[in-house]
Amino acid sequence: MSFFGVNDASAVSTLFSSLNSNSRGGSVSGTNFLADYASIRSGSYFKLLKTYYGSDSASSERVSKLAEKNNQKTSTSVSKDATKKLTRIENSAEALKESADSLLAKGTKSVFNKVEVKQQDGTVKKDYDREAIYDKVNDFVKDYNRLINNTEDTNTKSIQRNVDQMIDLTDSKEKALDEIGITINTDNTLSIDKDTFMKADMEKVKGLFSGSGSYGYSVSAKASMIDYQAHNEVNKANTYGRSGSYGSNYSYGSNYSSYI
Repeated sequence: MSFFGVNDASAVSTLFSSLNSNSRGGSVSGTNFLADYASIRSGSYFKLLKTYYGSDSASSERVSKLAEKNNQKTSTSVSKDATKKLTRIENSAEALKESADSLLAKGTKSVFNKVEVKQQDGTVKKDYDREAIYDKVNDFVKDYNRLINNTEDTNTKSIQRNVDQMIDLTDSKEKALDEIGITINTDNTLSIDKDTFMKADMEKVKGLFSGSGSYGYSVSAKASMIDYQAHNEVNKANTYGRSGSYGSNYSYGSNYSSYI
């Protein structure tokens, strides 16, 4: 069992040791505290109240209405975007970072390593594997577009700011991108023309997507920032579920709920 990073029952007991005494010197049991809370969670506490007030129909009705109200899903969210939207942003930002990083890979994993390629005249020479490079750049374009679409109308200023900066960065490379067959659309997404790309100077492609300080490197950094910010916002978008447990990504709340 894991509870706030604590992995055994004795440690949990220590965690609640502050509950063992009150301001008057009396004793308060941490175990009883958890047991009482568990009874509320399980519904047995409500059953006890209902039984006690059973002879009083008005009181019973009030208890039922109170239980019904507490069972409704109420949000404690302080995030400016819905959890689902933030999760889509987080996932698409992570995917864009991965596709950008695959073009930044060095050594034996670099897609820009030259290989033996058979020419049209039948000869073989060292050249770039254009098909493999195209596939990775095409993945980059798809993931870039997905992030642009998923961040549309975001209400989180930090996310929007980094998206705007990424768009500005892309706009600054418009001419260079156009030379290799990548066009910036009016909605800020990208389009890639395979025929133009396959005929392009692969040294220019490498210059754009490989190496520290390249366009690909900068986009990877922006995607990482958006991923981080979306993750933080998801943590703010906590909601309480019907069972009384946290309904989102608060790990401490989830661990606490699993304990009781």
